[in-house]
Amino acid sequence: ISGLMFSLRTISSLPCSRLFLQGSLWLPSLSRNNSSKMVNSHWLPPAERDKLMMELRAAGWMEVEDRDAIFKELHFKTFNQAFGFMSRVALQAEKMNHHPEWFNVYNKVQITLTTHDCGGLSKRDIKMAKFIDKIASSM
Repeated sequence: ISGLMFSLRTISSLPCSRLFLQGSLWLPSLSRNNSSKMVNSHWLPPAERDKLMMELRAAGWMEVEDRDAIFKELHFKTFNQAFGFMSRVALQAEKMNHHPEWFNVYNKVQITLTTHDCGGLSKRDIKMAKFIDKIASSM
């Protein structure tokens, strides 16, 4: 297919092990109830997930409807402050190799976190959300 680029990664390099073989492609499993195949440390067991989500909800994070992801909207005094916040989060995202989906207009930043490689929320998202909250509160 002309104009498309594909990136191949080995299965062992993926942060979550919820993969299944579909034809000749390895695809993420979208089921959170596939616990027998959960070996990777990034997956969130249901009890831990519920506890962590309660903490994140108290900090203003919301679960995204029709998607295994979390969302938060932050407001800053100026565009410069919002952009500075995004820059600090971007540096941490690079260190973690875990990048948010985000949108910025003037002083507003909307952030969605999910782990694409495992098709849903993971410990990496929780760690990133807590970092985001820490940076936002320091600005």
